[in-house]
Amino acid sequence: MSDKTVRNKLKVYRAMHDWTQEELAYRVSVTRKTINTIENGKFVPSTYLALKLAKVFQVPVEELFQLDSEQMPDG
Repeated sequence: MSDKTVRNKLKVYRAMHDWTQEELAYRVSVTRKTINTIENGKFVPSTYLALKLAKVFQVPVEELFQLDSEQMPDG
């Protein structure tokens, strides 16, 4: 499989904070559409944006974003 598959918990954490996509977008200086496409797995954020999102939720980046198990190397 050559596609990168990254799962995220963005929608879950956004709901926990009772934020709209627009509110979260404002907090990390992106558009609502960017948040929507990340939540729906259509866009993988840059490292910088992933770190900003983790910071706004005060969790490790690995808590928000994970590689699909198929993408993990054996070892």
